[in-house]
Amino acid sequence: MVTGINHVTFAVRDLERSFRFYAEILGLRPVARWYRGAYFEAGRDWICLNLDSETRSGPLKEYTHLAFTIDAADFDAAVAKMQAAGAQSWQENKSPGNSFYFLDPDGHKLELHVANLKDRLQALAANPPKELVLFTKV
Repeated sequence: MVTGINHVTFAVRDLERSFRFYAEILGLRPVARWYRGAYFEAGRDWICLNLDSETRSGPLKEYTHLAFTIDAADFDAAVAKMQAAGAQSWQENKSPGNSFYFLDPDGHKLELHVANLKDRLQALAANPPKELVLFTKV
């Protein structure tokens, strides 16, 4: 039985550039690095970077992305830091809770997000979209 998400791996074209982005700009804690990859902690979760010359060099057109949790008190400063570093925004926030949608150096779609699943479910229940089915109590 699945008990959680173990890790997420991003294929990157330039390990040094991506390492600096995830460590210095995004603020993840590096825990290992070698010639073709690196591991970072993001709270209780971990991210892997894997050097891959075949990876894309820009964002996919689809909505698929990875969202990182951030405290509300840190949100504005984190967004300002991302923008000052040149992180490109790929979407304006249209959902409940503060979010900043941005691209990493290889065009992977990422998000800084303040709210949690409970907040999102409460927002859905307050303004239910067509055919909403909730499988848990809100």
